[in-house]
Formats: sequence, C-alpha cells, structure tokens
Amino acid sequence: MALGACTGVKAADLFIVYRSGSTPHARLTMLVNEEGDVHCNGGPTLKLSDSQLVRARAIQEELHDAATNHLSLAPGAGSVLSYYVREENGNVRFSDNSAGRPPVLRQLQLFVLQTAQQVCHLPE
Repeated sequence: MALGACTGVKAADLFIVYRSGSTPHARLTMLVNEEGDVHCNGGPTLKLSDSQLVRARAIQEELHDAATNHLSLAPGAGSVLSYYVREENGNVRFSDNSAGRPPVLRQLQLFVLQTAQQVCHLPE
C-alpha cells in the first residue's frame, strides 16, 4: 500500500495557548502544530517561518517538566494577562507577572505576542 494514498493525516499539535486578560485584545487561542501550522482564534491555517517553528519546538520541549507537573503559578498584583498552555504531557497556568516563572514561560509569552502580531496579524 502506498503511503501517498492515505488521506486525513494531521500533524501532531505542539501546544495550544489560551490567553485572557483585562485589555481589549487579550483574549487569544493559539494552536501550533509540528508542521508549522498555526491557528489564531479559530481562524484559517497560517504558516510559521522556519525559525519560528524551531522556536515553537524548543519551547514545547522545554515545557515538558512544567507541563508534566501541571505547574500553576498565581498571578502577582496588577497582572494583565493570564495563560493556560496545554501540550501532550500536561498543562501549565501562569500570568504575565507570576513569581518564579521559569525562563521558558517568558519565551512562550514572547512567542505568542510575536506570532499573534506577525503571523496572525492581530492587534495587541
């Protein structure tokens, strides 16, 4: 049987991020898969650049321990944005100013912001 004859095979998801907050454009759902496809707020399939995909994969790998342990960090005073991230090993909850955030969560925040603006063309 030829593999090319198979249809409906989808790439695995790297992660999905749900962002919420107190600003007008805070609410965001971003799904990123291993082929570099990204969906923002249920919109059309868009493509990450090769360098963005490498960053997304690195973030997913670095999220492993936090997700496996279901890391949940409380927001600090004056928090504006909250994040819930799900990936194959578990999930992570944190806010933009949670104390004790591992560096990967800051990297994820930047990735989400830049991808929303540059790929999805959403206002921030």
